[in-house]
Amino acid sequence: MNGIHLTLPDGSVREAPEGTTPREIAKSIGPGLARAALAARVDGAIVDLDRPLRRDASFAILTDRDPDALDVLRHSAAHILATAVRELFPRAAIGFGPPIEDGFYYDFEVERPFTPDDLEAIERKMAEVAEKDYPFLREEVSRDEANRRFRDDPLKLERIADLGDDETISIYTDGPFVDLCRGPHVPSTGRLKHFKLLSAAAAYWRGDSRRQMLQRIYGTAWFKKEDLAAYTHRLEEAKRRDHRKLGRELDLFLFHPVSPGSAFWTDKGTTLYRVINDYIRELQQRHGYLEIKTPLLYNKALWETSGHWGKYRENMFLVLDSETGEHDMSLKPMNCPSHHVLYGLGRHSYRELPIRYSTFDVLHRNEVTGALSGLTRVRQFQQDDCHIYLMPSQIAGEVRHVAEMILEVYRTFGLTATMKFATRPEVRIGDDAMWDRAEADLRAALEATGMPYDLKPGDGAFYGPKIDFDVGDSIGRKWQLGTIQLDYAAPERFDMLYVGEDNTEHRPVVIHRAMCGSFERFIAILIEHFAGAFPLWLSPEQVRVLPISDQQAEAARRVHQGLRDAGIRSVLDAGSQTLNYRIRDAEMAKVPYMAVVGQREAEAGTVAVRTRGAGSKQDVIPVGEFVTRLGESIRARALEL
Repeated sequence: MNGIHLTLPDGSVREAPEGTTPREIAKSIGPGLARAALAARVDGAIVDLDRPLRRDASFAILTDRDPDALDVLRHSAAHILATAVRELFPRAAIGFGPPIEDGFYYDFEVERPFTPDDLEAIERKMAEVAEKDYPFLREEVSRDEANRRFRDDPLKLERIADLGDDETISIYTDGPFVDLCRGPHVPSTGRLKHFKLLSAAAAYWRGDSRRQMLQRIYGTAWFKKEDLAAYTHRLEEAKRRDHRKLGRELDLFLFHPVSPGSAFWTDKGTTLYRVINDYIRELQQRHGYLEIKTPLLYNKALWETSGHWGKYRENMFLVLDSETGEHDMSLKPMNCPSHHVLYGLGRHSYRELPIRYSTFDVLHRNEVTGALSGLTRVRQFQQDDCHIYLMPSQIAGEVRHVAEMILEVYRTFGLTATMKFATRPEVRIGDDAMWDRAEADLRAALEATGMPYDLKPGDGAFYGPKIDFDVGDSIGRKWQLGTIQLDYAAPERFDMLYVGEDNTEHRPVVIHRAMCGSFERFIAILIEHFAGAFPLWLSPEQVRVLPISDQQAEAARRVHQGLRDAGIRSVLDAGSQTLNYRIRDAEMAKVPYMAVVGQREAEAGTVAVRTRGAGSKQDVIPVGEFVTRLGESIRARALEL
């Protein structure tokens, strides 16, 4: 038998007979590693411990200390879930069961939706399956054998039919359950100890709304009990911070069936929206951006030029042209093409570049009803959208400038961010030469910033590579927000030109840039990040003035007017309710400051200030000093009260 050479993480090389398994390698290294082993990494691919090794490769054993092992555990947890469902619902058809971020899910076709009681029963059955410690056994089978094994499971038969002729078909068995699966899995069901089923929801088979509706069960699994507890606590905290709940409670926005997926913003919500908008507008003006407005409705000629008509039309709201009788008009789902048209309407010199167009126009995207979710997925929204027209020689400097600007925005809101470099997707426009150039230029510009980044292969826009900014909130969740996209295709499609220093015409390059992305989604993130308790500069209501009784009403009105004259958003509550009731109401509304005016304060020109979150503590200070302090905090956009 031939020998193979395995390069271990420490650089050493271990020789073994061809066909040796990772489990045997782990045993040869030491009994402790063999007990802890969950899977193996072979030339970067994760495989089961019992997969024979056939060639020289880099090699590592995965234990619960390896981040990749968590996906293996969760994939196995999904199979254990399916095992439990099949025992309790023998007629259930089995769909897919992948690991996902922070957990796993599995899709089932059953006669009725799963209830909370069902989930409790399934979770108990999963614990029984785990306790029996069934080994996960892998078997490679022929197509005919696979069809025979799954002859009573139409969802699996459909998946088998999709497999290419040269694909290896593998099945896994754990106890009584057999599943079509590529793997890998942990050695046995007993490795699953800390898990929880979270919810059940409807899901179309293969994500296709024309197909049958399945029932999807979501769960989570962790190696350590404390990690599961921390995650479930985070879920509870996320539920408490849910922007849909807080949006109603704080009177920020509402939804109505007459316009699904489009928010009705109250005066408070509109104030919050405007404050964020004004901050971005002010920042862009300081950095040389030109704010523009373009039409909302276009005929299909624009979208054919941009490439959206062929690749994005199902996401656009089409409008019937009264003259042609055809749906060949559309509300704009993004600003890019209209900005390109505006650029092309003028003649430009290299001396003008970079030209930075920004806009806050309303956009519309035809999201399916089932995908709509509060402010995070809507049909009508605005973006802090920008397109920068520049020479290739300016790319590195401009990318650095834009990246620093985006990070400044996140710091202002108390958010942290990491960057990812996304390369060409399978569906794209332009030839490989154009993509080679665009990716090389953007990567070079990104590396010139000196900032760390991760790679996202195949996740670029259809017209160019991009840098994405993932933002972390106060409870550790990640949100993809900002983006910098480099586009060589649009200048060709829209015949964009500038006159160079040599007095001849050249093509510019386009950078697409967003910092907050959709303001709607960004506000949802901020509501949950701050749990509705916004810093002073963001709060729709910054101060609530409370006279103790009618005798101080006039003095309270003067305080209120003084705050308003200073540009501070003040509300006077001189209602007939008790002071304690009105204080409680202000606390529930998460108002940063309450200014209480009693008889002593009215006579002395002071206010008794209660700060949100400080309990019953009050600081008595002169009105003028109070106004000055608030003004300084607002101008500094301070995050703390």
